[in-house]
Amino acid sequence: MDPILAIFLIIVVSVIVGFCAFFAGVQYRKRIGEKEIGSAETEAKRIVEEAQRSAEATKKEAVVEGKDEAHKLINEAEREIADRRREMQRQERRIQQKEESVEKKLDGLEKKEEAVAQKNKTAETRLQQAEQIKQSQLEMLEKISGLTSEQAKAYILNNLDNELVHEKAVKIMDYEQKTRDEAEKKAREIISLAIQRVAADHVSESTVSVVPLPSDEMKGRIIGREGRNIRAIETLTGVDLIIDDTPEAITLSCFEPVKREIARVTLEKLIADGRIHPARIEEMYEKARREVEQMIKSEGERAIIEAGVNGIHPELVKLLGRLHFRTSYGQNVLDHSLEVAYLAGIMASELGLEPTMARRAGLLHDIGKALDHEIEGSHIEIGVDVARKYKESEIVVHAIHAHHGDVEAKTIIACLVQAADAISAARPGARRENLENYIKRLEKLEEVASSFEGVERSFAIQAGREIRIIVKPEIIKDDNMVLLARDICKKIEEEVEYPGQIKVNIIRESRAIEYAK
Repeated sequence: MDPILAIFLIIVVSVIVGFCAFFAGVQYRKRIGEKEIGSAETEAKRIVEEAQRSAEATKKEAVVEGKDEAHKLINEAEREIADRRREMQRQERRIQQKEESVEKKLDGLEKKEEAVAQKNKTAETRLQQAEQIKQSQLEMLEKISGLTSEQAKAYILNNLDNELVHEKAVKIMDYEQKTRDEAEKKAREIISLAIQRVAADHVSESTVSVVPLPSDEMKGRIIGREGRNIRAIETLTGVDLIIDDTPEAITLSCFEPVKREIARVTLEKLIADGRIHPARIEEMYEKARREVEQMIKSEGERAIIEAGVNGIHPELVKLLGRLHFRTSYGQNVLDHSLEVAYLAGIMASELGLEPTMARRAGLLHDIGKALDHEIEGSHIEIGVDVARKYKESEIVVHAIHAHHGDVEAKTIIACLVQAADAISAARPGARRENLENYIKRLEKLEEVASSFEGVERSFAIQAGREIRIIVKPEIIKDDNMVLLARDICKKIEEEVEYPGQIKVNIIRESRAIEYAK
């Protein structure tokens, strides 16, 4: 047999056998599936029937429970309705009781209103009777006194006004005396303590300097041929050289103290060197100017160290140094400024204030005097502008502005600087005063006091620190003396310039004179 055919037959047979086996398997699975579907349908019917039976039972139980719950709710609602009904009955009884009490009160109020109305009628009747009695008494009083009611009222008001003036004067006098005593006691303690702790020398200075000469022959050398040397010195320094009959001395005169000091140092160097001619004069002048500038810087630094202040602008330090050569009424201004700084600082410490700011204000209060020969205006205006220019605090600027009373002192520091400035200037020997100005001030004091009505005479005594005023007793009463003294003090403060303080003493006396014959 052909092998290929055999193989083909085997394959065909295998395919037929496989197909038969597959068909038999499919039929077997179909029978098994139909059996399983039948059993599943049976089981499903069983489950549905059981569920229906269970639902019927649950429905019956729910109906029973709903009926029970509804019965309970009905019972509770009935109980609540019964409770509310009982509460409403109680409220009705309570309202009825209140209505009864209100009616009783209304009855009582009506009775009281009737009683009040009756009393008002009685009061009106009595008031009319009182008015009639009052009118009759007024008419009787007018007949007795001879005054109408308006005249009597004016008389009473006048008496009352006089009594009030008296009471006011007495109270003002008592209050002022008490305040003055306490303030003076405290002020004396503080000022005396400050003065005791500040010891200052007072040397009267002037606007001239005297340079000693080794011999009178030196005067001719200083004058030079045809006066060329003295002209060169005066032109360079701006100082007048006075060469007179004073033996072995030359006087330098100039209102600008720094220029005068430079001229003095220049002249002393020329005298020591011996070679005096215009070129040498210029050389010595430059050396003297540098020395004086260094001295100015050193004096300014010494002042701020001694005063215990810091942070001052370098230009202000130089201006302070210039005050070393500046005088006011013969008093050295830098020494005066240091003394004011010490006094203000001590008084500030005693009052519980910061002493550093007080010392700073006191040290700088006259800084304008370093420039008042160069800039127009008072030293106060110049000092305020300079202090503001170099960023000083407003406290210091205000103290500078107020230390002579140009503006009202609004800070305690300004008041302390005022007081310290007055103390320093009022020390015995601290300042010279022109006799003519002194007499004018005394006359002005007497003129101010005599300008008031009722002043008979006035006398300025104790070098102008007290003024005694004799008043006319028929015009000025005792009650008005306090007010008059206050008015005179106020006018003196406004119109008169004076150091320290002035005591106003008013004297009123009545004299009765008879002669035994």
